[in-house]
Amino acid sequence: MDDHIILVDIFDRETGYASKAEAHRRGLLHRAFSVFILDDDRMLLQKRHSSKYHSGGLWSNACCSHPRKDEILEDAIDRRLEEELGITGVSCRELSNFVYRTKFAEDLYEYEYDHIYVGVYDGDVHFDPEEIEEVKWVDLDWLEEDLVNNPQDYTSWFLIAAPKVLEFYRE
Repeated sequence: MDDHIILVDIFDRETGYASKAEAHRRGLLHRAFSVFILDDDRMLLQKRHSSKYHSGGLWSNACCSHPRKDEILEDAIDRRLEEELGITGVSCRELSNFVYRTKFAEDLYEYEYDHIYVGVYDGDVHFDPEEIEEVKWVDLDWLEEDLVNNPQDYTSWFLIAAPKVLEFYRE
């Protein structure tokens, strides 16, 4: 939580820096990314560790985080894919982006300009058990139904981003 992350405006222009803890405590808009990993008609999901400071025990996309001060987005994506999932060498491309704000507690917010990246991978996953409780590959048709029937099982940003990814892969 001591990393300094990049504060932005609603057009993703840098406005300054703050510690990760301060940005989340004060609800400051900051740059983030969500990586979706696909293999044919399957998507890799991770269940966030229940000890995470928010959204613990919920299912989400393969990886999400923030670039650090002076770190380019693509380098941050590569770093976190390796740290969280043991995945290297995946070429990811940006699909879309969005701004969202979620209040988890009186002094805990996610207010992010979130870049959605997608990559294709079919190798082994060796997740960090301090970050992730479980990973699974799910069929895209099953996921589409489950998002409607069980939204409480997913992170707030995943509910926004996943339909964008599914729509793109349905075209």
